[in-house]
Amino acid sequence: MGGGSYSRKKGARCKIKKYKRKTWLCHRAKDTDQIQDEIEKSASTGIPADKFEYDDELPGGGQFFCVETGKHFADAKSLADHKKSRYYKRRCKELKEEKYTQGMAEAAAGMTKEKLPPAHGGN
Repeated sequence: MGGGSYSRKKGARCKIKKYKRKTWLCHRAKDTDQIQDEIEKSASTGIPADKFEYDDELPGGGQFFCVETGKHFADAKSLADHKKSRYYKRRCKELKEEKYTQGMAEAAAGMTKEKLPPAHGGN
């Protein structure tokens, strides 16, 4: 049962914008703000963020989850290896930083909230 030759040229989809966007979105990691929110929510409710009910569709039945990166793993060994990786350590460092807020975004854009005195006396 030979596969034969591949009908499409290698790299034929490299310029298709729709394809790129679709594949990028499905493999995209969670944002740090979302993860910080989940950690805060689990701390306030007392329910750990890494506990899931058994689900056949998730790797490892959803029992091996890394909260900091938002990824599921097949077994405990792969989760332990992941926690030694550079990606995990970098992500933990990002999560320790202060959460980016709307006020910080407005300040960076130059939209100040200070109240200026009236220009022409105002009486």
